[in-house]
Amino acid sequence: MHFKNIFVILFLTGTVFNFVVNELLEYIDYRHRVKVGCKVPKELFGYMDSKLLKKTCEYENEKYFLFIPRHIAGFILTLVLVFSGFYVMLFNRLFYNLENIYLALIIFFLLASLPASILSLPFELYGEFCIEKKFGFSKMSIKMWILDEIKSLIIGLIISIPLLFIAIFLLLHVSSCWWILLGIVYVGFSLLLSCVYPIWIAPLFNKFSPIEDRILKSRLESLLKKTGFESKGIFMMDASKRSLHSNAYFTGFGKNKRVVLYDTLMQQLSVDEIESVLGHELGHYMHHHIIKRMCVMIPVVFVLLFAISHLIEIPDLYRGFGFSPETSVTVLENDAVVETVLPYIQFIGIFLLNLVFEGFGIIASFFMNLFSRRDEFQADRYSAEICGNSRSLETALIKLNKENLSEVTPPKVYSMIYYNHPPLLERLRALSSFNKKE
Repeated sequence: MHFKNIFVILFLTGTVFNFVVNELLEYIDYRHRVKVGCKVPKELFGYMDSKLLKKTCEYENEKYFLFIPRHIAGFILTLVLVFSGFYVMLFNRLFYNLENIYLALIIFFLLASLPASILSLPFELYGEFCIEKKFGFSKMSIKMWILDEIKSLIIGLIISIPLLFIAIFLLLHVSSCWWILLGIVYVGFSLLLSCVYPIWIAPLFNKFSPIEDRILKSRLESLLKKTGFESKGIFMMDASKRSLHSNAYFTGFGKNKRVVLYDTLMQQLSVDEIESVLGHELGHYMHHHIIKRMCVMIPVVFVLLFAISHLIEIPDLYRGFGFSPETSVTVLENDAVVETVLPYIQFIGIFLLNLVFEGFGIIASFFMNLFSRRDEFQADRYSAEICGNSRSLETALIKLNKENLSEVTPPKVYSMIYYNHPPLLERLRALSSFNKKE
């Protein structure tokens, strides 16, 4: 390790920054719960009591106390893997023992992520089978959990290996414009995956069946028709076989769009409330939130790949972390010497850049969540408009918050960083303000 190397400095800065910010925000949230977490806000009088809020605080505290060792262990592991030269050793072993460069690089990427996955296993097991079961959410069995993990692993490999192969091929054979082609492949693959997911992937984990309640089905189909939303149907998902947490969502793309309601949601809410929840989801569709987000993210993908294409040619990126890259030297007309890393190792550069800038991801998350919360407020207003009033959505949000034991009054700074949905009270106040204007 070369600690004066700019890339190493950025790595250390980002890693420590991410660790400190996350620890500080979680502690602020914890202290806030201790201070006011059991106090019932005036907007929720008659809906919640201090006993329920106490249980919510206990649930959140259990997750916080699990977060502390998990986060510290992850932080230490990241530093150990980098400072010990683990990644250099792994690459050298694979590169010099395997004759196929594609196989060596793909196995490197898969094995490089293995230590973090192994470390997370005991924490995931404790969270699922101790915390979630303690508070009556988890219905998982060990067998079901293992099968889910195996399915997820296989699906992940099926998705990631072809993308890795294509990326390596483009780097080796289309070095001048590989980033453009890879961006096109990535965007196309993402769109294809969104079409395939509801048909082939989601059914591997859950059963999806048509809604049998005729009144509810009629109400929801009328709402879809009213907004001109075309889908493959409205389905109930057997979420309760794993967890009692509830949700509703749209899935798919184009003609493969589906409306999915958790069976737990249907048990917890009235017909009017379910209709208002669907109205909220339709609000995202009618305001083109998904399309707008794609219009932002697709250019960002190409800009990032363009930046990466230049950064991975810098030898100091590799030398700073202990790699010894083969380079080519070009002498320019003004006698300046330009040293460029050869294509076969530039793929490792992508991995190193992820290490370098991963710690700053919380900044990007802040802005993404900022726009996401704005979209949620807009979708809430649409639900109130299409359903004729906001009362059903308000009571639905309160019930969902209660059933999921979600925090009612998180600190503002905490929700601004972490929440992609506004906290309950902010949504209720926004709906109340909307009603007054109407």
